[in-house]
Amino acid sequence: MMNFTMRTALLLCSLSWISVSVSESQTVKAQSGQEVKLLCPKTINDPAATFWLRVVNRINVSCISVMSRSDSKAEYCDGYKTGNFEMRSNISTVYLKIKRVDVSDSGLYFCGFYTNGRVTFTESQYLKVGGNDEPHDDEDSKCKEESGVIKLTTVILGALSVLLVMVIIGLVVQNRKLQTADKEEQNPQQSETRVSDDVNYAAVTFQTKTKRRELETNVVYAATR
Repeated sequence: MMNFTMRTALLLCSLSWISVSVSESQTVKAQSGQEVKLLCPKTINDPAATFWLRVVNRINVSCISVMSRSDSKAEYCDGYKTGNFEMRSNISTVYLKIKRVDVSDSGLYFCGFYTNGRVTFTESQYLKVGGNDEPHDDEDSKCKEESGVIKLTTVILGALSVLLVMVIIGLVVQNRKLQTADKEEQNPQQSETRVSDDVNYAAVTFQTKTKRRELETNVVYAATR
């Protein structure tokens, strides 16, 4: 099982700043059992990573897949490893194919890019699968959906900023400990010299006390005679 959570955490902790641009979402309609392909034009040349996210009911955000390079194999998050989702990329487009859509696949889909310490979310698309009972038919509901996503994104970015600061502090402390340990390993002779000096000093002190004690004994003995 791929440790996708760890990889995502490392990616987020490496960000120097985050920007989000949410474009006007497009509605893609389909019936259950059909094949759907969501297209995302590349707005960034040669991104370090590309990924798909999904938002359901304006509050539930889930990761679908991530691809480190255009020619690499996509990794799928928990809940999307059944083989029904397929992410691919070429020079100009990134797409997510759902082989057999279901009503539960309905939701707002985002395509995102990461490069040079920046994450950009673009090209939101709302997938509506036939048979869905959620009230998203009119334009007013659609606007509320997008507004909720923007607010949720703001909260997420704020939480990530706090997390990033905590991680940086932890890394600084850990780095200092490692540097101290490396210095001690690189200078073992210096440590041994200090210990040897302490031992020699103790020996000299001990010998001095012994000579004084012998001298005092001789003086007392001479006085007695």
